[in-house]
Amino acid sequence: MTKDGSHTLMSSLFDDSYHAHNGAMSESEHVYIQAGFEQLSADFEEVNILELGFGTGMNAILTLRSALAQTGIIERPIRFTSIEAYPIPMELVEQLNYKAGFTPEIAALFDKLHQSPWDCDVEIVSGFMLHKVHGKLQSFTSAENSINLVYYDAFAPSKQPELWQQDNFDRLFPMMQEQAMLVSYCANGQFKRNLKASGFTVKAYPGALGRREMTRAWK
Repeated sequence: MTKDGSHTLMSSLFDDSYHAHNGAMSESEHVYIQAGFEQLSADFEEVNILELGFGTGMNAILTLRSALAQTGIIERPIRFTSIEAYPIPMELVEQLNYKAGFTPEIAALFDKLHQSPWDCDVEIVSGFMLHKVHGKLQSFTSAENSINLVYYDAFAPSKQPELWQQDNFDRLFPMMQEQAMLVSYCANGQFKRNLKASGFTVKAYPGALGRREMTRAWK
């Protein structure tokens, strides 16, 4: 249980938590929705999100909830691709308490996100296409100039150092459109230097729940 009343998980493989102990849902809402999805340029006719780490499905359901919030329909088509090497079993997902904070409609969509098969397109609602990739970032490819928002939500650099090295951002950069954004809870100095070395413009942004900063970067 985190301080905002929402659950997180601990990875025994990486000895790290999936979310901040100060608030799992609050952190995801701040970093990926308020500072990311809701700030994406209106010039993009479609939103093409790439997420590193599907995990508990938190970022996916909060993105979907935000997109539906104003009118109850998806006004700008969204494609949500999420890479996950270590999927969480459904019996563990069912123990998470996130649905208690959702409307019944959003709670049902949370279940649908997790029940959707891997490695294929699944339309969760009209205008929101989910594609969960069971694999690793290092083997992921996408067309050039196809992605306009990246949720970089891997475990901490001290736990998964291979995912924070410059070669990952060298590969991501050409997949992203001009003015595309990358957002991450992490504000590690080497991470930001690696982004800059790959061609990104990096700007400081206030972090969530007492963290001084998070990272936002643009192509």
